[in-house]
Amino acid sequence: MRNLLLLIAAFTWFSCKNPSSNKIQSTATIYFNGDILTMVGDQPTYVEALVVSNGLIQWAGSKDSAMQLAGNNATRVDLQGKTLLPGFIDAHSHFANYADATVQADLNPPPVGTVTSIAGIISALQQLKQKNELSDTATIIGYGYDQDYLQEKRHPTAADLDVAFPTNPVILKHTSGHMLVANTAALRKAGVTAATKDPVGGTFIRKKGSKEPEGLAQEMAQYAFVSMLMAPSPEAAEMKKFQLAQAYYASCGVTTAAEHLALPEKVMLLQKAAEQKLFQLDLVVAPSYQMAKDIVGTGKINWGTYNGHVKFVGIKMATDGSPQGKTAFLSKAYLTPVPGCNHDCKGFPNMEQKEINDLMLLCYKNKVQLFSHCNGDAAIDMMIKGHQFASESLGDSTSDRRTVIIHSQIMRPDQLALYKKYQLLPSFFTNHTFYWGDVHFQNLGKERSDYLSPMKAAFDLGIRATNHTDCIVTPMDQLFLLWTSVNRVSRSGKIIGKEQRITPYQGLKALTINGAYEYFEEKNKGTLEVGKIADLVVLDKNPIKVTPVEIKDIKVVETIKDGVSVYKMK
Repeated sequence: MRNLLLLIAAFTWFSCKNPSSNKIQSTATIYFNGDILTMVGDQPTYVEALVVSNGLIQWAGSKDSAMQLAGNNATRVDLQGKTLLPGFIDAHSHFANYADATVQADLNPPPVGTVTSIAGIISALQQLKQKNELSDTATIIGYGYDQDYLQEKRHPTAADLDVAFPTNPVILKHTSGHMLVANTAALRKAGVTAATKDPVGGTFIRKKGSKEPEGLAQEMAQYAFVSMLMAPSPEAAEMKKFQLAQAYYASCGVTTAAEHLALPEKVMLLQKAAEQKLFQLDLVVAPSYQMAKDIVGTGKINWGTYNGHVKFVGIKMATDGSPQGKTAFLSKAYLTPVPGCNHDCKGFPNMEQKEINDLMLLCYKNKVQLFSHCNGDAAIDMMIKGHQFASESLGDSTSDRRTVIIHSQIMRPDQLALYKKYQLLPSFFTNHTFYWGDVHFQNLGKERSDYLSPMKAAFDLGIRATNHTDCIVTPMDQLFLLWTSVNRVSRSGKIIGKEQRITPYQGLKALTINGAYEYFEEKNKGTLEVGKIADLVVLDKNPIKVTPVEIKDIKVVETIKDGVSVYKMK
């Protein structure tokens, strides 16, 4: 009798919520016979069946009830033992950069790419030039080189590139995104000479014993080359790149993607893509802080609302650099030599404290969310001070602002306690433990490297931490990202911070409901609950039930956005 009453109550709710029950039944899809992981609560919770209709979850519960509610005409999807859970929410990446990379040379070392030497870099660039039939004056761009994994154990120089490319401007983007190498033709085109001064928050590395640029440009010095990096291509070509990027993200189980630190050119193109209804996935966009004065509080941007699947979510700051590039701003010096520095080398900030304070006050005053790249603890200190300044200036320290400190890598326990106090959200980057864990161990020592992206400590404090790939810095592989958060194993097999390992379920929360919370979307996304958007991913195995080392081998079988399949594994 009790079950019958529950069924009647459920049916009454279903019919009231959806007056046109026949329409819902004819368009409903029922998922069953698998591990349907809802991500509700602090412990894994499963249901027997899920009913989806009109892009929303209509039922999550028993299979019998689902069948009765949906009717005989519903599409039935037998999961055959596979795992269904909420679609992955990208807490931080560079969607537009990945789109650009689809037409650039891949210079990544293994296991992402194949380049292991400067000769390999030159070969990849030559192949790109030949494939695309580029002229001898066309700009050639490669991405992903990593000096620590080149045979030469150094950055390439302009001289290295000039031999093969005497007239082509050539730019190599470092894997971190925080520096680049330009050849002589590119330096000349950018107007960078011995007389060029280093910008605030950036450095042109000079030839030894000279002021002549060697080719390496760090942090803000990269902006001298923006005109080449952002050279416009026909609009149709830009839209095609966006489509390629969207397909890639969807193949990784991502239903909400991110473009953080969008420059003006990309903001305009993304708006056009939204108007053309190009996107199936949701895309959250955080324009660069350099645009803040023009778009915050001016009415030029409609913040927090999706239009054509694109939502402008807030402003993205870039407070410091990268730890593997040794430009992250630290309170204690690096332990190994740093290019361009001879004493007490702690990296440097990209922004001054007053600039941070003023920007945070502007955004807080206008209720615009802030995202800030902070790798080093000294940069995190600057963000905390900025938050204190802005909150005190407004006399409001309790607002639900959800300021996100991206990466939060080389941080201290006292800073994590302040995150909790001030409701600051960390978005960690545990892929570093694999890709650069060995490098960080050398550059930072055991104590600091073991506390990289301290997810366990954050969860223990009740902080809603997220995790991200920072694509294109590392691939948009959500299962590999989960694997790194659970195992924290480096390339060489070294465990980087055993005490900061988390459970697979905690790792999944960072990729689902906590991601939704980061974007103020927890009422609509992140769990499998009635009324939420039907953003789903099907995996061939359950990350909670396999051994931790097997997680990275799990495959995305299907990705479903708004109840519609947008990717199926072939």
